[in-house]
Amino acid sequence: MDSAMKSINLNKHLKEQFVSNLTGSSMLEIFMLSAMFPKPLADSIFSNGLISFASSDHVTNETSSKKKDTSPLVSRDPRVYIVTMIVDFLTIVLPITLLCTVLAEWTYMNGVLFLLALLLSVSSKRHGSSWDQEEGVHSLRAYVSSYRVFMMLITCICILAVDFKIFPRRYAKTETYGTSLDVTLVNLEMDLGVGAFVLANSLVSRQARGISTMGLRSALSSTSPLLILGFARLVFTTGVDYQVHVGEYGVHWNFFFTLAGVAVLTSIIHVSPKYCGIVGSLVLIGYQVCLMNGLNVYLLSAERGTDIISQNKEGIYSIFGYWGLHLIGVWLGNNLLFEKNTDLRTNRRTRKRVWILFLFFWFLTLILNSYVERPSRRMCNLTYVTMVLATNLEMLAILMLSDYIPGGKVSLLEQAINRNLLAVFIVANLLTGLVNLSMDTLFVSPVTALVILIVYGFITCAAAAFADYNGIKLKFW
Repeated sequence: MDSAMKSINLNKHLKEQFVSNLTGSSMLEIFMLSAMFPKPLADSIFSNGLISFASSDHVTNETSSKKKDTSPLVSRDPRVYIVTMIVDFLTIVLPITLLCTVLAEWTYMNGVLFLLALLLSVSSKRHGSSWDQEEGVHSLRAYVSSYRVFMMLITCICILAVDFKIFPRRYAKTETYGTSLDVTLVNLEMDLGVGAFVLANSLVSRQARGISTMGLRSALSSTSPLLILGFARLVFTTGVDYQVHVGEYGVHWNFFFTLAGVAVLTSIIHVSPKYCGIVGSLVLIGYQVCLMNGLNVYLLSAERGTDIISQNKEGIYSIFGYWGLHLIGVWLGNNLLFEKNTDLRTNRRTRKRVWILFLFFWFLTLILNSYVERPSRRMCNLTYVTMVLATNLEMLAILMLSDYIPGGKVSLLEQAINRNLLAVFIVANLLTGLVNLSMDTLFVSPVTALVILIVYGFITCAAAAFADYNGIKLKFW
């Protein structure tokens, strides 16, 4: 049989090379990108404009007696629901898509303009309103939910965008060391995205909430969907000869297995939330010592043995780094969100703590990058973990500025995606695979690529909206 007939992915090797041997962008650019969250600015621009008009007669904001979240209560009129969703898409998803593609060459200018506009809006609103500045309109958990949603949206956009030339190569994955927003191939595997995914889940995990951790049997049962997804991805990529960069996780490994591994480790080794920060730091420091004493040479070597560990060395060993990140995330979540002392849960105090923490972790990242080791997602080393903490806390800090913008809402799109995070992620992955197998993404023009990304983003959001409107909430564990 002709070799061309053996694969439906004829440009597999070209696509693998397209996302290989890259070094990423600078930390300053990553800092600017992390600051450019469209949500607070959209709140400012549209709080008295289009969003208010679209929702004035059909969407009301009520504060629950038990929660401070400002959640949209939308009438069942499908036309109103659709219009509101389209507005959310245009003000949230479209800007993210443009910032990652056609506007990427003006990142610094965009960042400065964004921050200036946000600060001016905050200043004018704060001094021109009698609105209560101390408590704000959202609870702390609402901010974390928004952060998790935006992290997922950025991830979903990038996992497909990375396969087009319109996506800057400096944002694509780094081969060994470096900083990058990369997401690659068919999964949530971007340099910052994978760490953000682990951190976002740890902040609201059972441990962070002070709920007793599960035993090994329960943990295996609860992580079975991840294992199923991991094996499904392995079968799919092998069956259709899909492009896979072996240096990321190994021959058979993928990020779903990493998530399951972290969950199993957490169930085996019970750590009180109070001590998770210390234990996580010790795990990361110990793992970093091992890396600097020869483990990093082994992990970065292209040589592989025939045993399962050697075949998947990157994925297996990096679990220790991700577990350390998870433990620190648990400690942060427990202290910032679920602290029993109500005085510590006020928005004003917590906002200051988040800003201090994000500046601290950025400072620590710069020191580690200069004197210890550059960040490496492939190994999940200490510098990579501190960079993930810095960028994600920066995103959360920017989101918390919404407290100073009266009229800010939890958008309908946020609500829909938050109810089905994993389902949205799976839909995005399936669409990414479909696009890659149906066309040569390397030879698509920039205009066509942008149209495809916008349509892809719209379909992904439409799937979340359909599930939300019909009351469908997919909870896998």
